Amino acid sequence: MTAKTRRLLLAFAVLGLGASSWSTYVHYSLLTVPGYTSFCDVSGAISCTQAYLSQYGSLWGVPVALGGVVYFATVLLIAGVAGQSSARGRENVPAYVFALSTVALAFVLYLGWASLFKLNTVCLLCATTYVAVIALFIISAGATTFPMTSLPRRASTDVARLVRSPLGLASVAGLALGTLALLNGFPRQAHAQTVAPAAAASSASTAPAAPAPALTDQQKMDFLKWYELQPRVSVPVELDGAKVLVVKFNDYQCPPCRQTFLEYKPILEKYKATGQLKFVLKHFPLEHECNAAIPSDLHVASCEAAAAVVMAQSRGTADKLEEWFFANQPSLTPDLVKQGAASVAGIKDFDAQYARALTLVKTDAGLGALLGAKSTPTFIINGHVIAGALPVPFFEAAIQQEISR
Repeated sequence: MTAKTRRLLLAFAVLGLGASSWSTYVHYSLLTVPGYTSFCDVSGAISCTQAYLSQYGSLWGVPVALGGVVYFATVLLIAGVAGQSSARGRENVPAYVFALSTVALAFVLYLGWASLFKLNTVCLLCATTYVAVIALFIISAGATTFPMTSLPRRASTDVARLVRSPLGLASVAGLALGTLALLNGFPRQAHAQTVAPAAAASSASTAPAAPAPALTDQQKMDFLKWYELQPRVSVPVELDGAKVLVVKFNDYQCPPCRQTFLEYKPILEKYKATGQLKFVLKHFPLEHECNAAIPSDLHVASCEAAAAVVMAQSRGTADKLEEWFFANQPSLTPDLVKQGAASVAGIKDFDAQYARALTLVKTDAGLGALLGAKSTPTFIINGHVIAGALPVPFFEAAIQQEISR
């Protein structure tokens, strides 16, 4: 391995580590900081939040950004420590990076496909890590000078050499401990699963939700200070005897809308059962056809989905259809919306009812724009406008605060 190759490997590993570390920080903040927004949430088409909070942003509840941190840190370790060892050790470095990069490249190609064709959005930080992975793959492939079939034999020799190196052992131990610390310190995240139409009607409601950790007194105090500073509006909806009115402006293709649908449902049901809370769903599709506040179409089936739920209300099947839409969110298209409306909600004349239902959707969207909604989800809790998804404990703290008044 030449000095130039080593410098290039180190440079792109540092670039990738910086981007993936920043991604991890943003993802963590989205889950733990009320109302957090990232610099890369430019629009619905360019959004880190949509990518991180989607089903493609985590694997078994662990953010994929953490995998990027571990991968790039490993490449740095190999190129940095092994690259300073013997001539034989330096010769093996590109092959090790190439082997790791082959797996990483397959993964980022999948994530890039999901982002562009499933979520219809671009994550700037994610794109930076993709560039770093591709560069590492190309550089290491060009610098590998021996058949990859000989790598296992070479690796056994290098491992034996590593065991005798205090610096090497310390570096590996540091990487392992750092990885465990990140995994243990990151809140787990659950997502709805994409399922077949026949099973989707019940899947979202039966998925168990992980219990959220309780807030400390200081966290609750800090949150309530922030909560009281949020904009206040007057919502033209009757309380009907409840103490708390929660209005949600929703888009069925918005990943945080699905997240809050799943995570807030037990909280809403608990307080609705006591008569203390009234929940009202309003439609705010991020699609210009039915929302004049949106200059361009950020989603392709949001208007159709909202209209279908309006149609289903008269049949008493709106709740089932809403669950189906969220369960199948990554693959929603206008045609799939019509299919779900027919099979789940019993709506056989979708096209005939569409214009009338769309008028009601437009009314909701107009109200949302009037009350200050600019994105989804937007919640209004007794007049407090909350843009984005609050972590579950903070959402319940807001409800409890309003009840205590």
